[in-house]
Amino acid sequence: MLAKDLSILFLCTGNSCRSILAEATFNQLAPAGLKAVSAGSHPTGQVHPRSLALLTREGIPTEGLHSKSWDDLDEAPDIVITVCASAAGETCPAYLGPAIRAHWGVDDPAHATGSEAHIEAAFYNAYRTLRYRIEQFLALPFDDLRLVPDSLKTELSRIGTLIPGDAD
Repeated sequence: MLAKDLSILFLCTGNSCRSILAEATFNQLAPAGLKAVSAGSHPTGQVHPRSLALLTREGIPTEGLHSKSWDDLDEAPDIVITVCASAAGETCPAYLGPAIRAHWGVDDPAHATGSEAHIEAAFYNAYRTLRYRIEQFLALPFDDLRLVPDSLKTELSRIGTLIPGDAD
C-alpha cells in the first residue's frame, strides 16, 4: 500500500491510441493507490477502434475510455508520461503543471500503412512496449522513490528507453 495515492497522466497529441492503451493497461495492472488517466493536447475526439479491439482481446476493460483534452482533467497529475514518438518528428505536448515528467516514445500505430497484418502488428507492438514499460514502472519501490523526486524521474526516464526483450 502506498503512503499516498499517485495519479499518472499518459499524454500524447490525439489521445486515440497510445495514451489510451497505456491508461487502460496501467489501470488493469496497477495496485490500489495508483490510477492513470490519458489525454491529448489536440484530441481526435474518438478512440481508435483497433485500440479498443486490441484491449478487448487482451482482456482489458474498455468501458469509459474516451478521447479527451488535457483541459478536461479533474486534477493535476503527480506524474506525466508522454508517449509520442518525437524521434519520428512528432511534436510532443509539454505539460506545464507541477508534475514529475518522463518520455516513453512509442510509434503511433494509427499512422501504420500496408497490409492488415502489418497494421495489426503496429498496434500490438505499441501495446506490448507500453505494457512492458508499465510493468517495469509498477515494480519500482514507490514509497522510497517518492521521497526523492529526482530518483523517480531518473527511473521513469530509464524505463522509457526499454523495449520488450531487453535485459534490464
